[in-house]
Amino acid sequence: MVRLTGLRRYPVKSCRGTDLDRVVVERAGLAGDRRWMLTTTPDGDMVTARTHPRLVLAEPVPDGDGLLVTGPGLPALRVPVPDPATGPVPVRVHRWDSAGVPAGPEADRWFSTLLDEPVRLLHLDDPDRRRPNPEFSQSRDRVSFADGFPLLLTAQDSLDALNELIATGSHSAEGPLPMTRFRPNVVVSGAAPWAEDGWRRIRIGDAGFRVARGCARCVLTTVHPRTAAKGREPMVTLARHRRFDQGVWFGVNLIPDDPGAELRVGDDVEVVEAVDPAGGPPR
Repeated sequence: MVRLTGLRRYPVKSCRGTDLDRVVVERAGLAGDRRWMLTTTPDGDMVTARTHPRLVLAEPVPDGDGLLVTGPGLPALRVPVPDPATGPVPVRVHRWDSAGVPAGPEADRWFSTLLDEPVRLLHLDDPDRRRPNPEFSQSRDRVSFADGFPLLLTAQDSLDALNELIATGSHSAEGPLPMTRFRPNVVVSGAAPWAEDGWRRIRIGDAGFRVARGCARCVLTTVHPRTAAKGREPMVTLARHRRFDQGVWFGVNLIPDDPGAELRVGDDVEVVEAVDPAGGPPR
């Protein structure tokens, strides 16, 4: 029996996440997930832990109408949701254009101090603003400030298999790796390792999802989620065992078909449609 064993939300893109017992699924992702993002000033390019690993040291927690953010050597920061009437400014998430409302100079100073360079915190006032990659989505689909798709699913059984591969490789000192390295929204357990590669449609509790494609991984997975130190795993081992189409893969991206449904840890996971996963991750 495959079950949902973990739910995690990331209020600010690339910052620490929060474990949840239950959460509503919206069209753009889990409620409150990646609704805030750091950008460069003044051009509006996204700032992530790929190039600024200290972002993983910031811990934002929803606090009434806004966030409470803590971080090493800095005072706690309260960030109210900014008034959309101040007007959104353009931003870019990878090659996709979007927009967000500036959180204000106090938040900008806090994160600029954390990263030791000028950055700007923005809030996604309208989650319907951005569509996922049209090649893998439908016209009604939407996504927040997440990289490409509303949700990321990973499987504990696949992580266990990956950690076994790391332990037998030349860089075993870096393992075993926790699931937080991969920053999933939903974690499932009880399937065969890598079975998720072949899933095309699934149902978690009352919520149906399309599997848009597999998730090609990047150097962010090499950043220690508690210390921000950078290593080589899991990229070295993924490159040896999980290389497809010039990328390395772990997890699958989901698009919700039932916005408004609630996910609860412990929900059953039904694989509605699947193909043989032997050819690699979903495309």
